[in-house]
Amino acid sequence: MYIITEFLLVTLKVLWAFVLAGFKWFVRPKEKSVAGQVCVITGAGSGLGRLFAKEFARRRAVLVLWDINKQSNEETAEMVRQIQREMTSAVQKDGCALGTQELPALEPQVYTYVCDVGKRESVYSTAEKVQREVGHIDLLINNAGVVSGHHLLECPDELIERTMMVNCHAHFWTTKAFLPKMLEMNHGHIVTVASSLGLFSTAGVEDYCASKFGAIGFHESLSHELKAAEKDGIKMTLVCPFLVDTGMFQGCRIRKEITPFLPPLKPEYCVRQAVRAILTDQPMICTPRLMYMVSFMKTILPFDAVVCMYRFIGADKCMYPFLAHRKQVTNNNQDKTGMQMGAP
Repeated sequence: MYIITEFLLVTLKVLWAFVLAGFKWFVRPKEKSVAGQVCVITGAGSGLGRLFAKEFARRRAVLVLWDINKQSNEETAEMVRQIQREMTSAVQKDGCALGTQELPALEPQVYTYVCDVGKRESVYSTAEKVQREVGHIDLLINNAGVVSGHHLLECPDELIERTMMVNCHAHFWTTKAFLPKMLEMNHGHIVTVASSLGLFSTAGVEDYCASKFGAIGFHESLSHELKAAEKDGIKMTLVCPFLVDTGMFQGCRIRKEITPFLPPLKPEYCVRQAVRAILTDQPMICTPRLMYMVSFMKTILPFDAVVCMYRFIGADKCMYPFLAHRKQVTNNNQDKTGMQMGAP
């Protein structure tokens, strides 16, 4: 009798969850403030990482920028400082216009660290330095990513390992470094920037898909662990964009007749949507929304049906032009590492 009662209660809770989810589709939740909160962004030197830094700078967060490239990371930091200076100047002008006393200038709050997130020793030592020099962090945005751009049998083992280390294993190291303090305070937010290729795959980029599937699996398992520990003050957001026009997958294309309906995403749009999801504590954000449907259909359709759909829209070999381009670049010795850094 007890289990029947509990089952009915669970059913009501599930239905209520559907109602709340549907309500949020039509009524935008209020965004939380991150002013003064410390935000670590990996892969901040370019692509989505740089745009995340700029968006959180506009919301007056304290930025801690990680990247393996010191020069590009410093360029992002200077962009952040400029945004913060402009915001301070605007506030002061508004204060003077209203006849209030001029406010003191606020020092731009941005810190830069060179870190190879694919190496756990580098992650742990950098995290320790951040906690010593900046303090405990409130937001962790695991954004850094790489792609090898080779067919499986042509891809050196070292590049496969590198893809897995940066795109998946790094999430373990950064989380292990910063989560203990979040647990102690029951406060924080962990963001996993994955990819639609972590929800459904395609041919030619097996290492990249596997790494993103792994990152999503880690994210979901950690979410359940936090719920089981009743640490509801720690939020999790999974970001799964479609192809983003950052140049990371240059040459990738689907069937030309379908392209107008599924064009590459503008990086700025992708980041704005992700930041909105983060600030409203949304557990997952797929852009465009059609990706939710594609992911759902993959789970219910027979594999042969999925193959037919892939072939119809040209998704089965959409990465082949990209792989051919990467091979040409490598042969021309324009790519020393064999890796492409950037956004998913």
